[in-house]
Amino acid sequence: MFDDGSPIYRQIADRIKADVATGTLAPDSQIMSTNQYAAFYGINPATAAKAFAQLVNEGVLYKRRGVGMFIAPGARETLVGGRRIRYFDDVLDPALAEARTLGISGDDVLDFVKARLKREKQ
Repeated sequence: MFDDGSPIYRQIADRIKADVATGTLAPDSQIMSTNQYAAFYGINPATAAKAFAQLVNEGVLYKRRGVGMFIAPGARETLVGGRRIRYFDDVLDPALAEARTLGISGDDVLDFVKARLKREKQ
């Protein structure tokens, strides 16, 4: 699981955020404790705690004293909204710039996208 070279706590946080964004982790669902997470993945509990603290600060998780950590209501919408903005900025803007460089018109891009979406529906 932890193999992309970035700090492990960041990989943990990113994995939990991805699971929230896809709906795998639902609002108010409980996640493993830091000790359970550490034991399951064979990491230091402080590393898991750092990831969870980051997620609490970002509003993805909340803590119920004496009970554990839970997915915050509205976390999915917040994460998906942020990812949508980054998608347009990081993916579509460069793709459109490349299309312009290659002489591909906006109409051609739209036709291509519409055709792909139509094919996916079938």
